[in-house]
Amino acid sequence: REKMSLEHIYYSEKYCDNEYEYRHVVLPKELAKLVPKTKLLTEEEWRALGVQQSPGWIHYMIHSPEPHILLFRRRLNHQQLMASHVPTTCA
Repeated sequence: REKMSLEHIYYSEKYCDNEYEYRHVVLPKELAKLVPKTKLLTEEEWRALGVQQSPGWIHYMIHSPEPHILLFRRRLNHQQLMASHVPTTCA
């Protein structure tokens, strides 16, 4: 498991419900200052911050007490839509 760092972006393990897979991304303080507090980020915006993940992830919620944590989700069948029958990690 990756250790939290004050200088690096931390990526959680993926977790799932029946419809989506989720992950959270913890930004270091300096990057967190650049995140708007009242709007969700587009893929272009979160990539510009240095967040790196495969296509299809959506920044779907702002958790006001912890604006440095970005909450992402994507449909469980996203990988199957992108390529034929690639298994997800949240089976």
